[in-house]
Amino acid sequence: MDIQYTILGLLDAQPLSGYDLKKIIADSDLFYWSGNNNQIYNSLVSLHERGLVSVETFFQESLPPRKVYSITPAGQAVMREWVCSEPALPEIRDPFLIQLAWADQLDGEELDALLAKYAEEIKIQARMIEENISRQHFSPNRTDREKLLWTRIEERLKQRYDQEREWIDQLRQELKKK
Repeated sequence: MDIQYTILGLLDAQPLSGYDLKKIIADSDLFYWSGNNNQIYNSLVSLHERGLVSVETFFQESLPPRKVYSITPAGQAVMREWVCSEPALPEIRDPFLIQLAWADQLDGEELDALLAKYAEEIKIQARMIEENISRQHFSPNRTDREKLLWTRIEERLKQRYDQEREWIDQLRQELKKK
């Protein structure tokens, strides 16, 4: 998925500056890009050149000008076309599973320590998602249906970490019997 669709979606919810977009993307568990300035600002320039977003410049005393971007009707049409397109299957690229595939060379204590460390990292990530949910980070909530969709997405992200931790715990128990 291209970051440009995420930017269009965020701008469909409300006009935002590049800085606002960077903050929302960086603070989100849903948007997986680093949200660095190059990605965001290059995307904004491209979207503007294609007429999918408009820009309004606000001059500020003693500060650089603030550019606020809004989605155009053409941008909304492109966004709708993308949302209606064939859904992409999730990409399951898990470096830890590859690492684990060769972990038989470790002794029992080393393997258990590796799994315990991974389980702890997963637990921390799940807590971070819970914290983000409790802080009520960016969520458009323009309609009851949109609010439900965003709530369920957040729940799914946390659920994935919970399931991963349960899987690791079960694996550790099974390995103790070997």
